[in-house]
Amino acid sequence: MATISTFDMFKVGVGPSSSHTLGPWRIVQRFLAELRAAGYADKVTGFRFELLGSLALTGRGHATDKAVCLAMLGEQPETVAVDSIEAKLTWLRGSKEVEIDGRTVVFDPARDIVFLRNERHPGHANAIRCIAEVGTDTFVRTYFSIGGGFISRDDEVEGLSSDARALPTYPVYHAKDLLRYCSESGLSVSEVVRANERCWHSDQDIRARSLQIWNTMRESTRRGCRIEGVLPGGLGVHRRAPALLRDIVPDLQREDIERLIRTIRAADLKFEDLIRVVSCFAIAVNEENAAMGRVVTAPTNGAAGVIPAVMMYRACFGPQPITDEEVERFLLTAGQIGALFKQNATISAAMGGCQAEIGVSSAMAAAGLCELRGGSPGQVLMAAEIAMEHHLGMTCDPVGGLVQVPCIERNAMGAIKAIAACTIAEQSDPAQARVSLDEVIEAMWDTAREMNERYKETSLGGLAVKLAVTVGLAEC
Repeated sequence: MATISTFDMFKVGVGPSSSHTLGPWRIVQRFLAELRAAGYADKVTGFRFELLGSLALTGRGHATDKAVCLAMLGEQPETVAVDSIEAKLTWLRGSKEVEIDGRTVVFDPARDIVFLRNERHPGHANAIRCIAEVGTDTFVRTYFSIGGGFISRDDEVEGLSSDARALPTYPVYHAKDLLRYCSESGLSVSEVVRANERCWHSDQDIRARSLQIWNTMRESTRRGCRIEGVLPGGLGVHRRAPALLRDIVPDLQREDIERLIRTIRAADLKFEDLIRVVSCFAIAVNEENAAMGRVVTAPTNGAAGVIPAVMMYRACFGPQPITDEEVERFLLTAGQIGALFKQNATISAAMGGCQAEIGVSSAMAAAGLCELRGGSPGQVLMAAEIAMEHHLGMTCDPVGGLVQVPCIERNAMGAIKAIAACTIAEQSDPAQARVSLDEVIEAMWDTAREMNERYKETSLGGLAVKLAVTVGLAEC
Protein backbone atom coordinates (compact mmCIF):
# COMPACT_ATOMS: atom_id res chain seq x y z
CA MET A 1 0.00 0.00 0.00
CA ALA A 2 1.43 3.37 -1.02
CA THR A 3 2.56 5.89 1.57
CA ILE A 4 0.50 9.08 1.56
CA SER A 5 1.69 12.45 2.84
CA THR A 6 -0.56 15.19 4.17
CA PHE A 7 0.68 17.28 1.26
CA ASP A 8 -0.55 14.66 -1.19
CA MET A 9 -4.05 15.16 0.19
CA PHE A 10 -4.04 18.96 -0.04
CA LYS A 11 -3.29 20.36 -3.51
CA VAL A 12 -3.58 23.93 -4.76
CA GLY A 13 -5.47 24.04 -8.04
CA VAL A 14 -8.32 25.48 -10.07
CA GLY A 15 -12.00 24.57 -9.83
CA PRO A 16 -14.48 23.20 -10.31
CA SER A 17 -13.42 19.55 -9.78
CA SER A 18 -10.35 17.72 -8.57
CA SER A 19 -11.25 14.50 -10.39
CA HIS A 20 -12.65 16.14 -13.53
CA THR A 21 -10.49 19.29 -13.77
CA LEU A 22 -7.25 18.93 -11.80
CA GLY A 23 -6.90 15.21 -12.53
CA PRO A 24 -7.26 15.54 -16.32
CA TRP A 25 -4.92 18.54 -16.24
CA ARG A 26 -2.29 16.38 -14.55
CA ILE A 27 -3.01 13.49 -16.91
CA VAL A 28 -2.26 15.58 -20.00
CA GLN A 29 0.89 16.94 -18.38
CA ARG A 30 2.05 13.41 -17.62
CA PHE A 31 1.15 12.22 -21.13
CA LEU A 32 3.25 14.99 -22.67
CA ALA A 33 6.13 14.14 -20.33
CA GLU A 34 5.96 10.48 -21.35
CA LEU A 35 5.74 11.50 -25.01
CA ARG A 36 8.95 13.49 -24.60
CA ALA A 37 10.65 10.68 -22.68
CA ALA A 38 9.84 8.30 -25.53
CA GLY A 39 11.55 10.67 -27.97
CA TYR A 40 8.41 11.54 -29.93
CA ALA A 41 7.99 15.23 -29.08
CA ASP A 42 9.72 16.36 -32.27
CA LYS A 43 7.69 13.96 -34.41
CA VAL A 44 4.13 14.52 -33.17
CA THR A 45 1.67 15.92 -35.72
CA GLY A 46 -1.62 15.81 -33.82
CA PHE A 47 -3.46 14.89 -30.64
CA ARG A 48 -6.75 13.29 -29.62
CA PHE A 49 -8.13 12.96 -26.09
CA GLU A 50 -11.00 10.54 -25.51
CA LEU A 51 -12.98 11.01 -22.29
CA LEU A 52 -14.71 7.92 -20.91
CA GLY A 53 -17.24 7.18 -18.17
CA SER A 54 -18.05 9.96 -15.73
CA LEU A 55 -15.56 12.28 -17.44
CA ALA A 56 -17.61 12.00 -20.63
CA LEU A 57 -20.97 12.29 -18.90
CA THR A 58 -20.24 15.33 -16.72
CA GLY A 59 -17.00 16.62 -18.21
CA ARG A 60 -18.48 19.71 -19.84
CA GLY A 61 -20.03 20.91 -16.60
CA HIS A 62 -16.84 20.06 -14.74
CA ALA A 63 -14.62 21.89 -17.28
CA THR A 64 -12.68 18.75 -18.18
CA ASP A 65 -12.17 19.99 -21.72
CA LYS A 66 -10.89 23.31 -20.40
CA ALA A 67 -8.40 21.49 -18.18
CA VAL A 68 -7.11 19.51 -21.17
CA CYS A 69 -6.71 22.74 -23.13
CA LEU A 70 -4.89 24.56 -20.35
CA ALA A 71 -2.50 21.65 -19.91
CA MET A 72 -1.84 21.65 -23.66
CA LEU A 73 -1.04 25.37 -23.39
CA GLY A 74 1.58 24.59 -20.75
CA GLU A 75 -0.27 26.22 -17.85
CA GLN A 76 0.12 25.05 -14.25
CA PRO A 77 -2.96 24.71 -12.00
CA GLU A 78 -1.08 26.15 -9.02
CA THR A 79 0.02 29.32 -10.78
CA VAL A 80 -2.20 30.08 -13.77
CA ALA A 81 -3.83 33.50 -13.38
CA VAL A 82 -7.47 32.51 -12.94
CA ASP A 83 -8.69 35.80 -14.43
CA SER A 84 -6.79 34.99 -17.64
CA ILE A 85 -8.20 31.51 -18.23
CA GLU A 86 -11.09 32.45 -20.53
CA ALA A 87 -8.84 34.64 -22.68
CA LYS A 88 -6.35 31.80 -23.09
CA LEU A 89 -9.12 29.38 -24.06
CA THR A 90 -10.59 31.86 -26.54
CA TRP A 91 -7.18 32.23 -28.18
CA LEU A 92 -6.81 28.46 -28.50
CA ARG A 93 -10.27 28.05 -30.00
CA GLY A 94 -9.30 30.59 -32.66
CA SER A 95 -5.72 29.54 -33.37
CA LYS A 96 -6.26 25.76 -33.15
CA GLU A 97 -2.61 25.22 -32.39
CA VAL A 98 -0.28 24.56 -29.48
CA GLU A 99 3.48 24.66 -29.08
CA ILE A 100 5.29 21.44 -28.19
CA ASP A 101 8.99 21.94 -27.47
CA GLY A 102 9.20 24.88 -29.85
CA ARG A 103 7.18 23.23 -32.63
CA THR A 104 3.67 24.32 -33.60
CA VAL A 105 1.21 21.41 -33.67
CA VAL A 106 -2.40 21.56 -34.80
CA PHE A 107 -4.83 21.06 -31.91
CA ASP A 108 -8.52 21.84 -32.41
CA PRO A 109 -10.32 21.33 -29.08
CA ALA A 110 -13.74 21.01 -30.71
CA ARG A 111 -12.46 18.11 -32.82
CA ASP A 112 -9.66 16.62 -30.73
CA ILE A 113 -11.39 16.34 -27.33
CA VAL A 114 -14.04 13.63 -27.63
CA PHE A 115 -16.73 12.80 -25.07
CA LEU A 116 -17.45 9.05 -25.40
CA ARG A 117 -20.61 9.02 -23.29
CA ASN A 118 -21.40 5.36 -23.96
CA GLU A 119 -17.95 3.96 -23.18
CA ARG A 120 -16.68 3.12 -19.72
CA HIS A 121 -13.24 1.74 -18.90
CA PRO A 122 -13.39 -1.41 -16.73
CA GLY A 123 -10.56 -0.12 -14.57
CA HIS A 124 -12.10 3.15 -13.35
CA ALA A 125 -15.08 5.43 -13.86
CA ASN A 126 -12.82 8.37 -14.82
CA ALA A 127 -10.60 7.44 -17.75
CA ILE A 128 -8.85 9.39 -20.51
CA ARG A 129 -7.33 7.79 -23.57
CA CYS A 130 -4.54 10.07 -24.80
CA ILE A 131 -3.41 9.68 -28.40
CA ALA A 132 -0.55 11.40 -30.21
CA GLU A 133 -0.10 11.03 -33.95
CA VAL A 134 3.57 10.34 -34.59
CA GLY A 135 4.20 10.13 -38.32
CA THR A 136 2.31 7.08 -39.54
CA ASP A 137 2.16 5.63 -36.01
CA THR A 138 0.37 6.56 -32.78
CA PHE A 139 1.55 6.92 -29.18
CA VAL A 140 -1.33 5.88 -26.91
CA ARG A 141 -1.67 5.92 -23.12
CA THR A 142 -4.74 5.53 -20.91
CA TYR A 143 -4.93 7.15 -17.49
CA PHE A 144 -7.38 7.28 -14.59
CA SER A 145 -8.34 10.33 -12.53
CA ILE A 146 -8.87 8.57 -9.22
CA GLY A 147 -10.10 11.45 -7.06
CA GLY A 148 -8.62 14.40 -5.23
CA GLY A 149 -6.30 15.25 -8.12
CA PHE A 150 -4.58 11.86 -7.90
CA ILE A 151 -3.94 10.08 -11.19
CA SER A 152 -2.63 6.72 -12.36
CA ARG A 153 -1.95 4.96 -15.62
CA ASP A 154 -4.11 1.96 -16.45
CA ASP A 155 -1.18 -0.43 -15.98
CA GLU A 156 -0.36 0.88 -12.49
CA VAL A 157 -1.72 -0.49 -9.23
CA GLU A 158 -1.48 2.68 -7.19
CA GLY A 159 -2.10 6.32 -7.93
CA LEU A 160 0.95 7.34 -5.95
CA SER A 161 4.59 6.75 -6.64
CA SER A 162 6.00 5.43 -3.39
CA ASP A 163 9.26 3.94 -4.68
CA ALA A 164 11.33 7.05 -3.90
CA ARG A 165 9.68 7.84 -0.57
CA ALA A 166 11.27 6.63 2.65
CA LEU A 167 9.23 4.42 4.95
CA PRO A 168 7.76 6.67 7.67
CA THR A 169 8.56 6.33 11.35
CA TYR A 170 5.00 5.25 12.08
CA PRO A 171 3.49 3.45 9.05
CA VAL A 172 -0.26 4.10 9.24
CA TYR A 173 -2.60 2.07 7.06
CA HIS A 174 -5.59 1.83 9.39
CA ALA A 175 -7.00 3.95 12.21
CA LYS A 176 -6.08 1.23 14.71
CA ASP A 177 -2.41 1.67 13.70
CA LEU A 178 -2.59 5.38 14.44
CA LEU A 179 -4.27 4.78 17.79
CA ARG A 180 -1.63 2.19 18.75
CA TYR A 181 1.27 4.50 17.88
CA CYS A 182 -0.26 7.32 19.91
CA SER A 183 -0.74 5.00 22.89
CA GLU A 184 2.77 3.54 22.73
CA SER A 185 4.56 6.85 22.16
CA GLY A 186 2.41 9.20 24.19
CA LEU A 187 2.18 11.48 21.15
CA SER A 188 -0.94 13.18 19.85
CA VAL A 189 -2.32 12.41 16.40
CA SER A 190 -0.70 15.47 14.83
CA GLU A 191 2.64 14.68 16.50
CA VAL A 192 2.67 11.15 15.05
CA VAL A 193 1.85 12.54 11.61
CA ARG A 194 4.52 15.22 11.96
CA ALA A 195 7.08 12.54 12.82
CA ASN A 196 6.17 10.79 9.58
CA GLU A 197 6.35 13.98 7.54
CA ARG A 198 9.85 14.61 8.92
CA CYS A 199 10.96 11.52 6.98
CA TRP A 200 10.23 13.47 3.78
CA HIS A 201 10.29 17.18 4.70
CA SER A 202 12.13 19.49 7.07
CA ASP A 203 10.22 21.21 9.88
CA GLN A 204 10.53 24.48 7.98
CA ASP A 205 9.08 22.88 4.86
CA ILE A 206 6.20 21.34 6.79
CA ARG A 207 5.35 24.75 8.26
CA ALA A 208 5.72 26.55 4.91
CA ARG A 209 3.55 24.04 3.06
CA SER A 210 0.90 24.17 5.77
CA LEU A 211 0.76 27.96 5.64
CA GLN A 212 0.62 27.97 1.84
CA ILE A 213 -2.43 25.69 2.02
CA TRP A 214 -4.06 27.83 4.72
CA ASN A 215 -3.35 31.10 2.94
CA THR A 216 -4.85 29.75 -0.29
CA MET A 217 -7.93 28.64 1.65
CA ARG A 218 -8.22 32.07 3.27
CA GLU A 219 -7.89 33.86 -0.05
CA SER A 220 -10.60 31.75 -1.68
CA THR A 221 -12.79 32.48 1.36
CA ARG A 222 -12.12 36.22 1.10
CA ARG A 223 -12.87 36.33 -2.62
CA GLY A 224 -16.01 34.28 -2.20
CA CYS A 225 -17.27 36.57 0.55
CA ARG A 226 -16.95 39.61 -1.73
CA ILE A 227 -17.81 38.59 -5.29
CA GLU A 228 -21.45 38.66 -6.33
CA GLY A 229 -23.30 37.72 -9.51
CA VAL A 230 -24.39 34.55 -11.29
CA LEU A 231 -22.14 31.51 -11.53
CA PRO A 232 -21.20 30.27 -15.01
CA GLY A 233 -22.83 27.22 -16.52
CA GLY A 234 -26.41 28.16 -17.41
CA LEU A 235 -28.07 26.94 -14.22
CA GLY A 236 -28.66 30.51 -13.05
CA VAL A 237 -27.18 29.98 -9.58
CA HIS A 238 -26.57 33.28 -7.81
CA ARG A 239 -23.63 33.70 -5.47
CA ARG A 240 -25.02 33.89 -1.93
CA ALA A 241 -21.99 34.09 0.34
CA PRO A 242 -21.78 37.93 0.37
CA ALA A 243 -25.43 38.27 1.39
CA LEU A 244 -25.04 35.72 4.21
CA LEU A 245 -22.36 37.89 5.81
CA ARG A 246 -23.60 41.36 4.92
CA ASP A 247 -25.23 42.47 8.18
CA ILE A 248 -22.42 40.95 10.26
CA VAL A 249 -19.35 42.19 8.38
CA PRO A 250 -19.64 45.36 6.23
CA ASP A 251 -18.36 45.09 2.67
CA LEU A 252 -15.26 47.22 3.27
CA GLN A 253 -14.14 44.96 6.11
CA ARG A 254 -14.05 41.93 3.82
CA GLU A 255 -11.17 43.30 1.74
CA ASP A 256 -8.65 41.85 4.19
CA ILE A 257 -9.16 38.40 5.72
CA GLU A 258 -7.55 39.35 9.05
CA ARG A 259 -9.86 42.35 9.34
CA LEU A 260 -12.83 40.11 8.58
CA ILE A 261 -11.79 37.68 11.32
CA ARG A 262 -11.29 40.48 13.85
CA THR A 263 -14.71 41.94 13.05
CA ILE A 264 -16.42 38.60 13.63
CA ARG A 265 -14.49 37.93 16.85
CA ALA A 266 -15.59 41.31 18.20
CA ALA A 267 -19.25 40.87 17.23
CA ASP A 268 -21.96 39.79 19.65
CA LEU A 269 -23.40 36.88 17.69
CA LYS A 270 -26.24 34.50 18.43
CA PHE A 271 -26.20 30.78 17.68
CA GLU A 272 -28.00 31.25 14.37
CA ASP A 273 -25.39 33.87 13.40
CA LEU A 274 -22.63 31.36 14.06
CA ILE A 275 -24.36 28.84 11.78
CA ARG A 276 -24.72 31.55 9.14
CA VAL A 277 -21.05 32.57 9.33
CA VAL A 278 -19.74 29.00 9.06
CA SER A 279 -22.14 28.27 6.20
CA CYS A 280 -21.05 31.47 4.47
CA PHE A 281 -17.39 30.46 4.58
CA ALA A 282 -18.09 27.01 3.14
CA ILE A 283 -20.35 28.40 0.43
CA ALA A 284 -17.89 31.20 -0.40
CA VAL A 285 -15.10 28.74 -1.18
CA ASN A 286 -17.27 26.52 -3.31
CA GLU A 287 -18.77 29.41 -5.22
CA GLU A 288 -15.18 30.33 -6.07
CA ASN A 289 -14.58 26.72 -7.04
CA ALA A 290 -17.64 26.69 -9.31
CA ALA A 291 -16.30 29.79 -11.07
CA MET A 292 -12.91 28.13 -11.79
CA GLY A 293 -11.26 30.04 -8.98
CA ARG A 294 -8.19 28.85 -7.08
CA VAL A 295 -8.96 26.49 -4.20
CA VAL A 296 -7.33 23.64 -2.28
CA THR A 297 -8.40 20.03 -2.74
CA ALA A 298 -9.56 19.02 0.74
CA PRO A 299 -9.63 16.20 -0.17
CA THR A 300 -11.41 17.18 -3.42
CA ASN A 301 -12.51 20.39 -5.11
CA GLY A 302 -16.19 19.54 -4.77
CA ALA A 303 -15.66 19.42 -1.01
CA ALA A 304 -13.09 22.23 -0.87
CA GLY A 305 -15.21 24.47 1.37
CA VAL A 306 -15.62 22.22 4.42
CA ILE A 307 -12.14 22.37 5.94
CA PRO A 308 -11.60 26.12 5.31
CA ALA A 309 -14.98 26.82 6.94
CA VAL A 310 -14.12 24.79 10.04
CA MET A 311 -10.66 26.35 10.28
CA MET A 312 -12.23 29.80 9.91
CA TYR A 313 -14.70 28.82 12.63
CA ARG A 314 -11.76 28.10 14.91
CA ALA A 315 -10.11 31.39 13.89
CA CYS A 316 -13.26 33.42 14.50
CA PHE A 317 -14.78 31.68 17.51
CA GLY A 318 -11.85 29.95 19.24
CA PRO A 319 -10.40 31.14 22.55
CA GLN A 320 -7.76 33.05 20.58
CA PRO A 321 -7.01 33.64 16.89
CA ILE A 322 -5.64 30.53 15.21
CA THR A 323 -1.84 30.32 15.28
CA ASP A 324 0.57 28.99 12.65
CA GLU A 325 1.29 26.01 14.90
CA GLU A 326 -2.42 25.24 15.17
CA VAL A 327 -2.82 25.49 11.39
CA GLU A 328 -0.09 22.89 11.02
CA ARG A 329 -1.60 20.56 13.63
CA PHE A 330 -5.07 20.83 12.10
CA LEU A 331 -3.87 20.04 8.58
CA LEU A 332 -1.58 17.19 9.66
CA THR A 333 -4.44 15.55 11.53
CA ALA A 334 -6.99 16.14 8.79
CA GLY A 335 -4.58 14.94 6.11
CA GLN A 336 -4.00 11.65 7.92
CA ILE A 337 -7.74 11.00 8.20
CA GLY A 338 -8.15 11.70 4.50
CA ALA A 339 -5.29 9.32 3.73
CA LEU A 340 -7.04 6.52 5.62
CA PHE A 341 -10.14 6.92 3.45
CA LYS A 342 -8.05 7.02 0.29
CA GLN A 343 -6.06 3.93 1.28
CA ASN A 344 -9.03 1.83 2.36
CA ALA A 345 -12.00 3.20 0.39
CA THR A 346 -12.16 6.12 -2.07
CA ILE A 347 -12.24 9.90 -2.25
CA SER A 348 -13.78 9.86 -5.72
CA ALA A 349 -17.47 10.64 -6.15
CA ALA A 350 -17.37 8.75 -9.44
CA MET A 351 -16.52 5.65 -7.40
CA GLY A 352 -18.43 6.26 -4.19
CA GLY A 353 -20.92 9.10 -4.45
CA CYS A 354 -20.79 12.28 -2.40
CA GLN A 355 -20.04 10.37 0.80
CA ALA A 356 -16.55 10.03 -0.67
CA GLU A 357 -16.16 13.80 -0.96
CA ILE A 358 -18.28 15.77 1.53
CA GLY A 359 -18.33 12.80 3.92
CA VAL A 360 -14.55 12.45 3.92
CA SER A 361 -13.95 16.20 4.16
CA SER A 362 -16.33 16.43 7.12
CA ALA A 363 -14.49 13.59 8.86
CA MET A 364 -11.15 15.29 8.18
CA ALA A 365 -12.41 18.62 9.52
CA ALA A 366 -13.96 17.07 12.63
CA ALA A 367 -10.69 15.34 13.49
CA GLY A 368 -8.62 18.46 12.90
CA LEU A 369 -10.86 20.58 15.10
CA CYS A 370 -10.90 17.96 17.85
CA GLU A 371 -7.09 17.88 17.80
CA LEU A 372 -6.95 21.66 18.35
CA ARG A 373 -9.51 21.47 21.13
CA GLY A 374 -7.31 19.07 23.07
CA GLY A 375 -9.12 15.86 22.26
CA SER A 376 -7.39 12.58 23.00
CA PRO A 377 -6.32 10.43 20.03
CA GLY A 378 -9.38 8.27 20.63
CA GLN A 379 -11.66 11.31 20.60
CA VAL A 380 -10.03 12.66 17.43
CA LEU A 381 -10.73 9.40 15.60
CA MET A 382 -14.20 9.26 17.13
CA ALA A 383 -14.96 12.73 15.77
CA ALA A 384 -13.98 11.56 12.28
CA GLU A 385 -16.11 8.43 12.62
CA ILE A 386 -19.20 10.35 13.76
CA ALA A 387 -18.89 12.80 10.89
CA MET A 388 -18.64 10.06 8.25
CA GLU A 389 -21.32 7.90 9.83
CA HIS A 390 -23.90 10.57 9.07
CA HIS A 391 -22.86 10.95 5.44
CA LEU A 392 -23.04 7.25 4.56
CA GLY A 393 -24.97 6.66 1.35
CA MET A 394 -24.90 10.27 0.16
CA THR A 395 -25.25 10.33 -3.61
CA CYS A 396 -23.45 12.47 -6.17
CA ASP A 397 -26.09 13.78 -8.58
CA PRO A 398 -24.91 17.20 -9.82
CA VAL A 399 -27.53 19.06 -11.82
CA GLY A 400 -26.27 19.67 -15.34
CA GLY A 401 -22.94 18.09 -14.43
CA LEU A 402 -22.06 21.37 -12.71
CA VAL A 403 -20.41 21.52 -9.29
CA GLN A 404 -23.17 23.82 -8.04
CA VAL A 405 -26.49 22.15 -7.13
CA PRO A 406 -26.47 20.47 -4.65
CA CYS A 407 -22.70 20.63 -4.24
CA ILE A 408 -22.23 24.16 -2.90
CA GLU A 409 -24.75 23.90 -0.06
CA ARG A 410 -23.47 20.45 0.86
CA ASN A 411 -20.18 22.04 1.87
CA ALA A 412 -22.05 24.09 4.46
CA MET A 413 -23.78 20.96 5.74
CA GLY A 414 -20.47 19.10 5.91
CA ALA A 415 -18.85 21.90 7.92
CA ILE A 416 -21.70 22.12 10.42
CA LYS A 417 -21.73 18.33 10.85
CA ALA A 418 -17.97 18.37 11.44
CA ILE A 419 -18.30 20.89 14.27
CA ALA A 420 -21.17 18.88 15.78
CA ALA A 421 -19.22 15.62 15.48
CA CYS A 422 -16.22 17.17 17.21
CA THR A 423 -18.39 18.55 20.01
CA ILE A 424 -20.01 15.16 20.62
CA ALA A 425 -16.70 13.29 20.52
CA GLU A 426 -14.87 15.55 22.94
CA GLN A 427 -17.60 14.94 25.52
CA SER A 428 -17.56 11.18 24.98
CA ASP A 429 -15.54 8.17 26.09
CA PRO A 430 -14.08 6.50 22.99
CA ALA A 431 -13.94 3.20 24.87
CA GLN A 432 -17.74 3.18 24.84
CA ALA A 433 -18.05 3.83 21.11
CA ARG A 434 -19.87 1.05 19.27
CA VAL A 435 -18.42 1.93 15.85
CA SER A 436 -14.73 2.49 15.10
CA LEU A 437 -13.28 4.68 12.38
CA ASP A 438 -11.95 1.61 10.57
CA GLU A 439 -15.42 0.08 10.60
CA VAL A 440 -17.10 3.18 9.22
CA ILE A 441 -14.48 3.41 6.45
CA GLU A 442 -15.20 -0.22 5.57
CA ALA A 443 -18.95 0.47 5.62
CA MET A 444 -18.45 3.50 3.40
CA TRP A 445 -16.52 1.41 0.86
CA ASP A 446 -19.15 -1.34 0.92
CA THR A 447 -21.82 1.29 0.32
CA ALA A 448 -19.79 2.80 -2.51
CA ARG A 449 -19.41 -0.50 -4.32
CA GLU A 450 -23.10 -1.31 -3.98
CA MET A 451 -24.34 2.15 -5.00
CA ASN A 452 -26.12 2.42 -8.34
CA GLU A 453 -23.90 3.99 -11.00
CA ARG A 454 -26.54 6.68 -11.63
CA TYR A 455 -25.61 8.22 -8.30
CA LYS A 456 -21.85 8.31 -8.91
CA GLU A 457 -21.21 11.64 -10.64
CA THR A 458 -22.96 10.73 -13.89
CA SER A 459 -25.91 13.18 -13.65
CA LEU A 460 -28.15 10.29 -14.73
CA GLY A 461 -30.16 9.99 -11.53
CA GLY A 462 -31.47 11.67 -8.41
CA LEU A 463 -31.69 15.45 -8.31
CA ALA A 464 -29.82 15.75 -11.60
CA VAL A 465 -32.77 14.41 -13.61
CA LYS A 466 -35.40 16.53 -11.84
CA LEU A 467 -34.21 19.89 -13.17
CA ALA A 468 -34.00 20.65 -16.87
CA VAL A 469 -30.85 22.62 -17.65
CA THR A 470 -28.63 23.25 -20.64
CA VAL A 471 -25.00 23.45 -19.60
CA GLY A 472 -23.63 26.75 -20.79
CA LEU A 473 -19.95 26.55 -19.88
CA ALA A 474 -18.00 27.66 -22.92
CA GLU A 475 -16.28 24.69 -24.45
CA CYS A 476 -12.57 25.07 -24.89
